[in-house]
Amino acid sequence: MSFAKWVFTLAGAYGVVTLTPMLFLRGAVEAQGGPMAYPENFYGFVGTALAFQLVFLVIGRDPARFRPLMLPSVVEKLAFGLPVWWLYARGEVEPPVVAFATVDLALAVLFVLARLRTRPAR
Repeated sequence: MSFAKWVFTLAGAYGVVTLTPMLFLRGAVEAQGGPMAYPENFYGFVGTALAFQLVFLVIGRDPARFRPLMLPSVVEKLAFGLPVWWLYARGEVEPPVVAFATVDLALAVLFVLARLRTRPAR
């Protein structure tokens, strides 16, 4: 299996496993910070993130064919990883969240490497 297949398939599987439980954790999230003012933002974030995990799984099936989707995939990982580190530096985010953000940043790097190692489809 090619590097890109491994990277995107594992990233998609990891994302599904880590994000799906969030759909059932609203109560736990509210217990830490009080009632959500906009629960649609919470569910919208989780739903959108889960949808992108499916994109990663699709890319993993045929990286050459879906190579154009690799750059938006990098952006998806940076869109969470970079702001969380910035918020952490300001003291607004707890270390466990930073751990997940760090995984996303590592995956962003792996996605770039996968794109560089994948030839375009003919």
